[in-house]
Amino acid sequence: MAWPVALTSLQSGYVLAAIALFVLPIAAFSFIRSGPAWEEIGKGRFGVMHSMPPPRLSQPAQPIDKAAQAAEARQMLEAKSYRRLQRGEPPLDVEAEMVLLIGNRPGASPGKGELDEKLRAEVRELVIARNERRMRGGREPLDVDAEVERQVADFIGLGH
Repeated sequence: MAWPVALTSLQSGYVLAAIALFVLPIAAFSFIRSGPAWEEIGKGRFGVMHSMPPPRLSQPAQPIDKAAQAAEARQMLEAKSYRRLQRGEPPLDVEAEMVLLIGNRPGASPGKGELDEKLRAEVRELVIARNERRMRGGREPLDVDAEVERQVADFIGLGH
């Protein structure tokens, strides 16, 4: 009685091996031929990429309207003060916060002397760290003061 069960197991193993050996080349051939089909997914008439206009990188950025910037900052600070009142906290001094955000004079752009010294010190630390990496890589170090001034000018919009 053990022989028929053993033959059945042996024969089903041969059948599974034969199926796998027959299907494997067909699957490999189908996989190789499906390469271009995968590249076409998401394209066509209803594709997402065709419905969006290309980005416009050639146009320069619009100049910042200082009056609009000040009005938006005031609205933001008034809303923040109102939320603080709703929570039972003391309100913000909107005028003092405006001076901190925009500067002492309305419409004045922050210059070299008006920049917060903490920010200038942080930029200096970053430049020094970059110089250390450059020197470890065998490149010539940057002039720290000139690089700090360049990055600060870029940050406040005076560069280029």
